[in-house]
Amino acid sequence: MLTQHRSRRSPSGSRYKKARGKRLHETGSEPTFTRVGERFLKAVRLKGGALKAKLLRADTVNLLDPKTKTYKAVKIRTVADNPASKHFIRRNIITKGTVLDTEAGKARVTNRPGQEGAVNAVLIQ
Repeated sequence: MLTQHRSRRSPSGSRYKKARGKRLHETGSEPTFTRVGERFLKAVRLKGGALKAKLLRADTVNLLDPKTKTYKAVKIRTVADNPASKHFIRRNIITKGTVLDTEAGKARVTNRPGQEGAVNAVLIQ
């Protein structure tokens, strides 16, 4: 299990003595890396019994047109640009700030799809 606790080694490389085991509030997780493909969700249990929907693959985007101020579900073609990493572009990974090529035109993602279970974007001219 991944943890957000401090490292077991000091900066010099020596080991710290283990005072206790891992705790639930220290748990971490691998990055989701939402990709372009047929929609696929995974529910993850959180502290307190709540569920988080992790979006692993997405084929549509909730697109806001700033001129008409209306939302529309539009198909995603590919990832055009990703400021998080240049390697995410060829791997078609969607993160916040990603520029998507959709059927309605280019759109910038405004949310975190791996954390929220949906892809929301704004049309850019």
